[in-house]
Amino acid sequence: MTTTATTEGAHHIGLTVPDLHDTRAFFIDALGFSQVGDVPDYPAVFLSDGTTMLTLWQAENPETATKFDRKNVIGLHHFALKVKDAETLDRLHGQLAGAEGVDIEFAPEALGDGPAKHMMLSIPGGIRMELITLPA
Repeated sequence: MTTTATTEGAHHIGLTVPDLHDTRAFFIDALGFSQVGDVPDYPAVFLSDGTTMLTLWQAENPETATKFDRKNVIGLHHFALKVKDAETLDRLHGQLAGAEGVDIEFAPEALGDGPAKHMMLSIPGGIRMELITLPA
């Protein structure tokens, strides 16, 4: 049975974070995102890489909030962002390996038998993110 999807890709990804300032800085400084809006009273910021928008919300009480747990909480396991090529992925790995609040789960490697290549990391606040490059 062949079906046609009724959706057209992701519009945005919304994440609740323990420190809005640190997570915002990570996406802007390390990955080159731009801030495209905010709601100071919420508080929330909207960031974009020109293709995908991220909405970051400040957790009301980070000390008592449930921490990200990909194996035991229903919901987000990780999210993945595409990068241009393997050289960019390798450069980002080197840059992010020493970044504050970033935990590299594994360095760039082939995805399965390749030729796609990816890496996994936790961003400031502990949310799991994948960076991936796909063959042209």
